[in-house]
Amino acid sequence: MIRSELIQKISEENPHLFQRDVERIVNTIFEEIIEAMARGDRVELRGFGAFSVKQRDARVGRNPRTGESVEVEEKAVPFFKAGKLLRDRLNGKEGTED
Repeated sequence: MIRSELIQKISEENPHLFQRDVERIVNTIFEEIIEAMARGDRVELRGFGAFSVKQRDARVGRNPRTGESVEVEEKAVPFFKAGKLLRDRLNGKEGTED
């Protein structure tokens, strides 16, 4: 599912809301998650999962085309850990949040 499909689905399920308002809400949610992660904060959506930032150390990598060694700088990468409810649904269990 892409962002526009999510907006369309929410709009269809909430006919009392204008699509432009749903789009603004969805964009605001994503922007807030991005801003929180950029600050190094963890974002937890109960039952769905948690987004956090992990640091990858600098290392020596290889250029796959030439085989040449290259220095790869330290960098921050996004990390997602699925919540229990999401894991249970993916594995065919109904699962309830305790």
